[in-house]
Amino acid sequence: MNKNKHIHLIGICGTAMASLAGMLKQRGFHVTGSDAAAYPPMSDFLAELGIQVAQPFDARNLEPVPDLVVVGNAISRGNVELEHILDRRIPFCSLPQLLHDEFLRGKEVLVVAGTHGKTTTTSMLAWIFHTAGMQPSFLIGGIAENFGSSFHVGQGKHFILEGDEYDTAFFDKGPKFLHYFPDAVILTSVEFDHADIYKDLDAVETAFKRLVNLIPRRGRIIAFDGKAGETAESPSLERCLSKSFSPVERYGSGASANWKITNLKLEAEKTFWTVLHEDRPWADFEFPLAGEYNVWNATAAAAMAVAYGISKNEIAAALKTFKSVKRRLEVKAQVNGITIIDDFAHHPTAIAGTLKALRARYAGARLWAILEPRSNTLRRRVLQSNLAHSLAVADEVVVAAVFRSEAIPENERLELPELAADIRKHGRHARLITNADEIVAKIAPEMRSGDVVAILSNGGFGGIYEKLPARLKALAGEGATSNSANAAGRR
Repeated sequence: MNKNKHIHLIGICGTAMASLAGMLKQRGFHVTGSDAAAYPPMSDFLAELGIQVAQPFDARNLEPVPDLVVVGNAISRGNVELEHILDRRIPFCSLPQLLHDEFLRGKEVLVVAGTHGKTTTTSMLAWIFHTAGMQPSFLIGGIAENFGSSFHVGQGKHFILEGDEYDTAFFDKGPKFLHYFPDAVILTSVEFDHADIYKDLDAVETAFKRLVNLIPRRGRIIAFDGKAGETAESPSLERCLSKSFSPVERYGSGASANWKITNLKLEAEKTFWTVLHEDRPWADFEFPLAGEYNVWNATAAAAMAVAYGISKNEIAAALKTFKSVKRRLEVKAQVNGITIIDDFAHHPTAIAGTLKALRARYAGARLWAILEPRSNTLRRRVLQSNLAHSLAVADEVVVAAVFRSEAIPENERLELPELAADIRKHGRHARLITNADEIVAKIAPEMRSGDVVAILSNGGFGGIYEKLPARLKALAGEGATSNSANAAGRR
């Protein structure tokens, strides 16, 4: 493609779209973009790249006329910019199409797919390849803290990317990952998700079966084998793996795992575990991350790295220095002994994993879960009982109003009073508080030193990440002023 071309991205603040924008700019294209609203971390990320973001959507954002428009998968008919490019016949394409044509051709493509753990596992795999000197390219659905970026175009032959099962664009309703034609895949899990585009679990499985069926015979699949005694995911995974023509290796704690996790120790500052390969001791690992699910992710990345010639010592060194991904168990603030955590919550299983990880890391702390039902799955009642069970891992539960509830048919919408009642049946305190401002006003005075607060949302959540710490600081200041006044009065 002519490097002097002007490429405009509609919906540029999505994590993948912003990453593609950065990659295109690195390649020398003139890149612009637009979105309805921009918020951190992607707005800051784009600003650092020097990429202009127009807000809100407007046909004038397409002046001068770009050579090519990339239409994000969140953009649908009726969007003023999309209607303009259709009327004017301005050339357009999807993100996966351009990614394949411009960046993946000629590379060894390693895709991390699954309902959970994609972003962190992709980040770990990229970091392992990077520290081993493999100079990989990567594209991640979040900002990897080790790189300070969600993308890199490297000189090596490997391209590591997160494979999303969500649809591609308004004109291509197939999964994005089918455009990547992977040479190898990590498959972390297969559960029902994305209730706005998938009717049921069978439909989700069909998408993953098609991905598995794309992998060449010389390729490889690294698949989760569950946790001993917990095999709920196995039937879905088995049905998907039945379409494989390539070798399959398993990781986890299940009986058939080739890469088996044992001696797991979840401590306050670090996590330790041992990996057995074919039931023989292979390597001891440690990293600063919390949560058993992150151990699964790391073991999957290790198994894939071995297949590409990276030694266990190199893998161990990389994992020991791995930081995390923005918005994955990210400590946003610590105010007067209260720890505020941001986690990108999109599914009941992920929420349970997050809260269990915090239970282990902050043993004995009172744990708060503050949820904004924002993802297309959480806004619906299809997994409501699962959600109640997951949130009940916390001691105190606060649930905000369903994000843009009017967009969900009433007969499909999450039933908040019923959800709260279900949480209470688990013996937990649950409250429904409409928005971020009201939540902060009501709960900040109740918090005490030692509390851990998990804010669960895949969006901006009304600025609660900044508002809650600010209110806690203000309350502490008011308390100090009151104490000083009382002390003065006693003199």
